[in-house]
Amino acid sequence: MTEPSVVPSARRQELLAAAYQYVLANGMTGISLRPLAAHTGSSTGVLLYLFGSKDGLVREILARARAEQREMVRGVLARAGTQDDPLPGADALWAWLSAPEQRDVLRLFFEAYSLSLHPDPGPWEGFAQGSVDEWLGLLDEMAPSAAPSRTLHLAVLRGLVLDLLATGTTERVTSAYRLYRSMLPPAG
Repeated sequence: MTEPSVVPSARRQELLAAAYQYVLANGMTGISLRPLAAHTGSSTGVLLYLFGSKDGLVREILARARAEQREMVRGVLARAGTQDDPLPGADALWAWLSAPEQRDVLRLFFEAYSLSLHPDPGPWEGFAQGSVDEWLGLLDEMAPSAAPSRTLHLAVLRGLVLDLLATGTTERVTSAYRLYRSMLPPAG
């Protein structure tokens, strides 16, 4: 289905930012335009005009979420790591992923990820595949020599983050992360 054309504007960007903050706090499952419009100080008509449809708005929110997360992770990796580490920057990445202030972003990520796996994913279509591709690319940037095991690294990180989100037991999950890191062969 082709989306109606959207109207680029400063107001559109402002509403997208407010909508993103709304879904960080409230999630996306069962998202409704009325409360979203009320939160953004707009109306459903304005949202539909600026984003073409509810699905168009959802896709824009998801694109913003992925782009923002990707840039945050790149920033973390750029400031960390050592050459003798098999996964340079991994500890800084784990510190970022496990920080309490990232919980809303990570909950939204996993919500969208799981919704995109539905047989009829609607506006979430492709989110999981796109995020896997992006994260594998980020891991390649972090440690090109670790490329053969990057799927394992990604699976471990995602599993640990899901456990952390489910239980809130940072110390236990971080201990599991440290155990995993200790099992990695040295760089080189």
